[in-house]
Amino acid sequence: MQKWEYATVPLLVHATKQILDNWGDDGWELVALVPGPNPEQLVAYMKRAKGES
Repeated sequence: MQKWEYATVPLLVHATKQILDNWGDDGWELVALVPGPNPEQLVAYMKRAKGES
């Protein structure tokens, strides 16, 4: 059975692509994107298969 690990990542709207590209390079996949605590911030929920790095 596949096992997953998850991360919650704060994103600044002016650097969203750069931040997501960095996480993607480490094997993380974006699962959901929701508004953050203020208009300049988003929160990304990421997952990757356990054992990847």
